[in-house]
Amino acid sequence: MASLLTPYLSFRDTARAAMEFYRDVLGGELEVHTFAEFGDADATFADLVMHAKLETPAGFTLMASDAPPGMAEFDAGSQITVSLSGDDDAELRGYWDGLSDGAKVGMPLERQVWGDVYGQLTDRFGISWMVNIASPQE
Repeated sequence: MASLLTPYLSFRDTARAAMEFYRDVLGGELEVHTFAEFGDADATFADLVMHAKLETPAGFTLMASDAPPGMAEFDAGSQITVSLSGDDDAELRGYWDGLSDGAKVGMPLERQVWGDVYGQLTDRFGISWMVNIASPQE
């Protein structure tokens, strides 16, 4: 198996909702495991997500977890930006439209000086996304 680069997202109590949202937008199979499933009986975070993995039909993989109380200081969304890119205009616009629900758009999805269609947003869970739709090569 080749090495993979997989974004791993951290949340404070919203990992399940975020990953379900990403599954609805990107499609695919979602696995979610709680702290309780791995034997942690602390009731304050037993039902939080210890590990979630989303594998999409397009070949994307996202992993995530909730940061339980007592872990290092948590600053939602500051650690990562997820980039979606390719040349399938309809597919990528569909992802953009889905991720835009409740998001703060930093740069609208539109043609840029380098020729591609590009946009940036921060979704309703505080995660930054970049979408780049490559222009057809002439």
